[in-house]
Amino acid sequence: MTQAELTRPSVGTHAPSFGEFFKVWLKIGLVNFGGPAGQIAMMHRIVVDEKKWIEEQRFLHALNFCMLLPGPEAQKLATYIGWLLHGVRGGLVSGILFVLPGAFVMLGLSLLYALGRGVPLIDGALFGIKAAVLVIVIEALWRIGKRALKTSLLMALSGLAFVGIFFLALPFPLIVGGAALIGYVTARTAQHLLGLSGTVEIVATSSGNPWRQFALAAAIGLVVWWVPIALAAATLGPDHVLVSIGTFFSKLAVVSFGGAYAVLAYMAQQAVETHHWMTAPEMVDGLGLAETTPGPLILVTQFVGFLAAFRDAGPFSPVMAGVIGAVMTTWVTFVPSMLWIFAGAPFVEPLRANRHLSGALAAITAAVVGVILNLTVWFALHVLFGHVTEQRTGWLRWYAFDPLALDLKASALAVIAGVLAFGFHRGLIEVVAIMAALGIAMHLLMGA
Repeated sequence: MTQAELTRPSVGTHAPSFGEFFKVWLKIGLVNFGGPAGQIAMMHRIVVDEKKWIEEQRFLHALNFCMLLPGPEAQKLATYIGWLLHGVRGGLVSGILFVLPGAFVMLGLSLLYALGRGVPLIDGALFGIKAAVLVIVIEALWRIGKRALKTSLLMALSGLAFVGIFFLALPFPLIVGGAALIGYVTARTAQHLLGLSGTVEIVATSSGNPWRQFALAAAIGLVVWWVPIALAAATLGPDHVLVSIGTFFSKLAVVSFGGAYAVLAYMAQQAVETHHWMTAPEMVDGLGLAETTPGPLILVTQFVGFLAAFRDAGPFSPVMAGVIGAVMTTWVTFVPSMLWIFAGAPFVEPLRANRHLSGALAAITAAVVGVILNLTVWFALHVLFGHVTEQRTGWLRWYAFDPLALDLKASALAVIAGVLAFGFHRGLIEVVAIMAALGIAMHLLMGA
């Protein structure tokens, strides 16, 4: 598939050279801590505010499109922005670089975890980074909410989405569908309630045939996706753990709407109770590792795949099997998400001129802010309190925790990170580095 075969619309005079583009996405891949909220905010700050490669509305439109598809939304957004700026090669570079550094870090942490080598310096650094991530997520929520919630209706939709997912445990697709319907209907009669202007945007479209581009991307993507699983089945047998890993996480890639948290419960149940690849406490440990590494939170799947293959290694050594299992998991998790983008991208830009769909997408963005607020609260509870349990009373879902169990060390680090980020406006890399150093010092001196 060449760039000519999958063309994209012009993005204006601020499009970077490919060399500059590559360097920026490598930097983003190395420092994209904070989960999807922090990562999306960081991409917005770099490509919209600082570099001015694309405009605000195009960024939000791209985010809406990515949220409608299964898979990690931040990685899909990175792929889509890369496609806008440099075609297929741009999408490949931005999508791969967004994941690769974190995947290497997660692989190293999985090795340390499986081999039982506790490293105090690493433990301390991760403890400090976890507190920094909490502040990064809060900052991201503020930045995205400030831009997306332009009217009272959008604020109300965001609040309803938070109540629906946090207290009622409504499915994410239901929340998105409800918001889209409200936005679509409202745009027909009262566009101003959604912050839409009355003018129609003229959008440059791809010069190629979008259906041909869709078919080409889908055919190539499906082959690339399934070849490793087919090779494992042909050489090791259909019942081998690597085949099970490949097929299980391929299914997960198709139903993972709403990001990692939306499918975490299902994945944990299957990995622990059905496949018996790990224990429930190990699943929690894996999530903690994924929370403190760069890259999408869904990289926790790599930890699961590593341990599954490590413990059922034949005919390989445990370490070799674990590495192959991690690679297989990462492959079938992220190749599909890039496939969705390359196949659907040619149809997306023309939709910006459709006012009814723009209204639906504006409402979806507001609902997504409520979902991010849900993730922020969930993350804060687990960072700041020692033990949090999910409770249900009829239709109501809530989280029980002991207020007296507040982790004072984590709280102190979070306050320091907040002062650095909000008070002194320090950059993301600097805040993460400082908090890692403070976490190491606290771990060594106080046994954090």
